[in-house]
Amino acid sequence: MTRTPRRDFLVLSGAALLGLALPQLALAQAAPAKNRALFQVTDNDPARWTMILNNMQNLREGVGGEPVEIELVAYGPGINMLKSDSSVKQRIAEALKSGVKVNACQNTMNGMKLTPADMLPEIGYVPSGVVEVMRKQQQGWAYIRS
Repeated sequence: MTRTPRRDFLVLSGAALLGLALPQLALAQAAPAKNRALFQVTDNDPARWTMILNNMQNLREGVGGEPVEIELVAYGPGINMLKSDSSVKQRIAEALKSGVKVNACQNTMNGMKLTPADMLPEIGYVPSGVVEVMRKQQQGWAYIRS
């Protein structure tokens, strides 16, 4: 075959693309897939929260021995279930002990004039619940709206 500048360019371009893609493919195959699930909760309903907490437990059991990261983000009316007088506070405490991150939206708390003293101990806080949901989705987390 006769070498031409166009042929040389195509061959070099293909080689460069392979050089960039192969390390990424090897890395993707070497790293185990992460199980990460984000639950968004905006309801102030104990029955709904019980279902969501059950779903989180079922998820953990469903993946068997595989590691799983689970985060719950509450905002809007759902923030009430994270208050210290919550009717599901025992279930939330169990979820926290199992490794679930439970976060309250500070925007909602500010709007409702709530402080961390009003909330369950050991929960976390995020500046904005909707931004947290968006960022986790951008990072590849499974989004679960129960």
